[in-house]
Amino acid sequence: MKVKSILFLFLGLCFTCLGQENLSYQKPSPEILALADYERAPSVSMDSKKEYMLLSYRNTYKTLDDLNQEEMRLGGLRVNPVTNISSTVTYINNLKIRKIAAKDEIQVLGLPENARLTHISWSPDDKKIAFTNTTSTGVALWIIDVATGVAKKITSDNLNANLGSPYNWMIDNQTLLVKVLPKNRPALIDEKKELPKGPTVSVSDGSKSQNRTYQDLLKNKNDEANFDVLVTSELYKVSISGEAKLFKSADIYTGESFSPDGNYLMLTTIQKPYSYIVPLSRFPQKTVVYDLNGKEIKQVMEVPLTEIMPKGFSSVRKGKRSMSWRADKPATLVYVEALDEGDQAKIADYRDEVFQWNVPFHSAPTSMMKTQQRFAGIVWGDNSFAIVYDSWYDTRNTKTYLLNPSNPDEMPKVISDRNSQDIYADPGNFETKKNEFGRYVIATENGNAYLMGDGYTKEGQFPFIDELNLKTLKTERLYTSNIKDKKEDLMSIEDYKKGDVLVMIQSKNDYPNYYFRNIKSGKLTPITTFKNPFESIENVYKEVIKYKRKDGVDLSGTLYLPANYDKTKKEKLPLLIWAYPAEFKDKNSAGQNSKNPNEFTFPNYNSFIYWVTKGYAVLDDASFPIIGEGTTEPNDNFITQLVDDAEAAINAVDNLGYINRNKVAVGGHSYGAFMTANLLTHSKLFARGIARSGAYNRTLTPFGFQSEQRNYWDVPAIYNEMSPFMNADKMKTPLLLVHGEADNNPGTFTLQTERYFQALKNLGAPTRMVILPKESHGYVAKENIFHLLWEQDQFLEKYLKN
Repeated sequence: MKVKSILFLFLGLCFTCLGQENLSYQKPSPEILALADYERAPSVSMDSKKEYMLLSYRNTYKTLDDLNQEEMRLGGLRVNPVTNISSTVTYINNLKIRKIAAKDEIQVLGLPENARLTHISWSPDDKKIAFTNTTSTGVALWIIDVATGVAKKITSDNLNANLGSPYNWMIDNQTLLVKVLPKNRPALIDEKKELPKGPTVSVSDGSKSQNRTYQDLLKNKNDEANFDVLVTSELYKVSISGEAKLFKSADIYTGESFSPDGNYLMLTTIQKPYSYIVPLSRFPQKTVVYDLNGKEIKQVMEVPLTEIMPKGFSSVRKGKRSMSWRADKPATLVYVEALDEGDQAKIADYRDEVFQWNVPFHSAPTSMMKTQQRFAGIVWGDNSFAIVYDSWYDTRNTKTYLLNPSNPDEMPKVISDRNSQDIYADPGNFETKKNEFGRYVIATENGNAYLMGDGYTKEGQFPFIDELNLKTLKTERLYTSNIKDKKEDLMSIEDYKKGDVLVMIQSKNDYPNYYFRNIKSGKLTPITTFKNPFESIENVYKEVIKYKRKDGVDLSGTLYLPANYDKTKKEKLPLLIWAYPAEFKDKNSAGQNSKNPNEFTFPNYNSFIYWVTKGYAVLDDASFPIIGEGTTEPNDNFITQLVDDAEAAINAVDNLGYINRNKVAVGGHSYGAFMTANLLTHSKLFARGIARSGAYNRTLTPFGFQSEQRNYWDVPAIYNEMSPFMNADKMKTPLLLVHGEADNNPGTFTLQTERYFQALKNLGAPTRMVILPKESHGYVAKENIFHLLWEQDQFLEKYLKN
């Protein structure tokens, strides 16, 4: 068990001194603090009929005290062993309900004191809302009556939420299936007191695999025993009045799913042996279907320990997978099985086969279709049609099929065949609605289905609604959003005949709010009226600029200029570029633009937008495509393309006359930090860099990283060339390195930054390292975020601007 530690802040070499600084937490300058210290608007959840909405309120940030809790890291989990819930969960502290047709919210009555609420779920009939509350000793289940707005507690704080939500609604709307801590639960082993009984031994049978560098894995037998204790639960049926009845005895329940008719329950449990090299999602599993009395109907799937996997992102394990209930049938299971043994390297006419299997399983499963590529999902309609997707990573191809589930001899029809990264050709997603079982299926009217798309084009973004005739497969455009100076997101169709649609509208200065739009009359009815908390940047100039890389690839970025900046006098400003590289297989897709100048300007620590208030020009979300066409992989020319992307961005803003190109800094988080370190190493384009929570030594991620499928021994030269650590002697540009002390992201161990800093320091590079206490890959504590902004502000003001 991790012992609570004294909070600390370790800072490495500063530019004017050696060693560490004795520094307490700082806050950024007033201009930045005014934006960072804001009140977060509530999140909105609506019932399926759009009669009521639930407003959930939470603090803008967590605090260090929130992070300074008991924590155990086992099998890929991070949990609090005292409260038995994820240690990374973000809590809600207040709930309000509003009739959508009314204007005023109603405070939910009866909420617990010092509320820490999460796992919120509407009942199937939308008349109740369940949620959990975490106390100092555990997790309890509560129910809200929507009509009265009154909450009540229905269990003790003895639920087990270590594997996620500890409950599921049953179809009767009166009962929930709840995970409860077992009676006579064993005590956890304290490794500091328990001496090991022997060494930890792992073996290999000679089989090849391609496992990434996962975090928080099991390490020994004590970990295994503690893992068992933490994730084992009993299953109870609990009524909304609080009556509880044992349904299944203690086991490690990792998946619970009721059949659409509510008469059967599919339970998945974790089995042994466990693994020390992969997380719990790849531990052995067994899936069994039961009736509502707990009687076993049939074991429908058994998955062995999956430590060995073929290479490639389109490879999967052998055996049944993706097992779920068919949404349009009372009790029919659907699953997929690989026809190429899950190995993408094997030549096969068909990669996967989709089966259906009717409860009570008296007959064998029947084939529904075979997919030419890897199965990627299915959306059910009715007995006459369903939509099936397949995809193949290496080509970025995705296909959409129209399937007749009642006739397996009828060949599925391909209705879309495109590059998955070609956003200009995206046909949209099928609109769904609840059926008689309360499951979402494709909505149809008079033989037509409906597609809603983001509507990205060369000219800009124009979201749309299309009507698809399921017989002719022809589409008709029903609506195109071309609202001026605003961005409209289409959320759902509420009345197909009347043309009522739920939308979200925002602009550069207007906070995103919900509306009902009638697409026939154009009438717009507001639902929410959230205010802009960032009024101090309302007059900032914002524009999506488009430019080209030297090889002709189209690029773009969102340019911000300070308020009242005179674009005629063109004072030369320092420029900050924030970016994140993305891999593509063709130049056309890489050059497409998804940025919208009318998107609400929401400053946060994952951008440089704050500094537009300090007299900087900011190019946010600048395009940094890395392209590998044909048999070439993107990373084969990573460094060259990265530098060309950066040079094109600087040239684009410089050609507008706004910047001093000798005062340009670049920054990024995670893979963006990796980008930053490489740019400072392999180019002279930047005066400063800020790299946060990155990985800098690719030999520490030898079996792939980001979108790289090859391992180190396949292409050692590429791994070495791409690793800033391996080229640390070339890096002489001042760099601010930041990392969370408890990074949980695969590959970006905190050690990556610590070792890179040591190399740079010993090689004489001007570098500063900041380790943020208690933080994982994304930063959440107010104290740490404010200090991060202070560090960045001090770094940029002293060493770039001035």
